[in-house]
Amino acid sequence: MTKPRARDLGLPFPGTTGPLNAITDVPGVAVGFCTLTDPAKKMRTGVTAILPRPSTDPQPVWAGQYALNGNGEMTGTHWINDAGYFLGPLLITNTHGVGAAHLGATRWMIDHYAEYFSKHHAWAMPVVAETYDGVLNDITALHVQPEHAIAALAARSTGAVAEGSTGGGNGMIAYEFKGGTGTSSRQIELGGQGYTVAALVQANHGIRPWLTILGKPVGQLIPEDAFYPGEMGSIIVIVATDAPLSGLALRQLAKRAAIGIGRGGTPGGNNSGDIFLAFSTANEGPMPQFAPAVVTKQELNIELLDNLYLAAVQSIEEAVVNAMVAGEDVATVKPEGLTCRALDHARLKAIFG
Repeated sequence: MTKPRARDLGLPFPGTTGPLNAITDVPGVAVGFCTLTDPAKKMRTGVTAILPRPSTDPQPVWAGQYALNGNGEMTGTHWINDAGYFLGPLLITNTHGVGAAHLGATRWMIDHYAEYFSKHHAWAMPVVAETYDGVLNDITALHVQPEHAIAALAARSTGAVAEGSTGGGNGMIAYEFKGGTGTSSRQIELGGQGYTVAALVQANHGIRPWLTILGKPVGQLIPEDAFYPGEMGSIIVIVATDAPLSGLALRQLAKRAAIGIGRGGTPGGNNSGDIFLAFSTANEGPMPQFAPAVVTKQELNIELLDNLYLAAVQSIEEAVVNAMVAGEDVATVKPEGLTCRALDHARLKAIFG
């Protein structure tokens, strides 16, 4: 059964979406999940995988990264900040699963780019990000293993993206409602050319009184069953586009994720790792060590990018709400005996009348 999304409930988000209203509206981008649930083991976690390029020939993925609040982890970002690109997949999991997911992604890259790794001095630096799921999952049991990262990559698809308790989002809480994976996209025109910009989030941030949806104080209007003593989560935002952008412009795009999540009410709490990455699938080409001495790339004039920034902000705002709309009631494991409630669809619809 297909879960309803925010727009299905009548929420009037602005902007023109892509056909799937998902990060997979950006041509070539694939998403896969490995979702791990076993109440007997207090297991509710997983791995989300994003592959920007389908090719088995290694090609740089041009990127920019920004951390609004660094209480979290995203591997590979030192090189992204210095070189403006990464190779291979992006993975999102729980805080204690970063090492296992990194090892799994490394194994997958060695196999996927087999000739590159066997014939050259090449090293894998996959991007792996995390948020903390220790309220709904026994995070100290280290449920996530390398094979789960490989399974998420094997399950990748360029079609519709499952939201809520999927992959790394399985054990996540947003604004004290069940959160997790959410996505949304926008189609825009810049300089007479059409482009797509889209976001995928792992939403695990905020406390109930902060929650604002399209200007409505939803968290204050639905205060029941909140149980956090204070902010204790994080959010990872991945922004994808097919617009040709420089590394500087991609970092600027990543920064706009702060505005996107801020529209939902979060001030970026001290305990929240608010970490963002933006990438472009444009400018395909060989790895720099195999490229000519002078490299020519296309990039949009930065004077044209305001509508791109706006589209990213809109996509991120909607993706967070989609993650909550897809939620379901889940029992807590630490502390035991509580229930993390799903966002009530009927009450949300009533608020928007």
